[in-house]
Amino acid sequence: MLKQSLLILAAAGLISIAAPFATAQNNPPSQSQSQSNDQQSATAQENGGRRHGPQDPAERTRELTKHLKLTSDQQTKVQDALVSARSQMASLHQDTSLSQQDRHSKMMEIRKSTDEEIRGFLDSNQQKKWDAMQARREQKMASRRGQQGPPPQQ
Repeated sequence: MLKQSLLILAAAGLISIAAPFATAQNNPPSQSQSQSNDQQSATAQENGGRRHGPQDPAERTRELTKHLKLTSDQQTKVQDALVSARSQMASLHQDTSLSQQDRHSKMMEIRKSTDEEIRGFLDSNQQKKWDAMQARREQKMASRRGQQGPPPQQ
């Protein structure tokens, strides 16, 4: 009787340990991606707002809506531009034919064209705020480069 109880207890322990792994494999990609985005947001908060990796287009659209007071039409256009940019970036990440410098250069081109596209959706007051936001971002990037050394030569 004692052996049977120990076997049942051991089996229950294994099931409780294995269950999270089994359900993680059954999650659809969008749910896993959502969990990943939640983890990125939590990590960003833990790191004082610094993110590692691309930001979710929906989250970025919400932030821009808050800062720039985007209309619903602008929100749709901005999010579409961000989704497109993210897709292009993902394709670049998988392109092994490019050197790291070429890949970086193309990513910067995508980012710049997306920024210009978004700016085109904005009215003049929003554009002023956008330009100030971009200037702050460039300043942060320049200060990080100063700490990490110069950017890769192209």
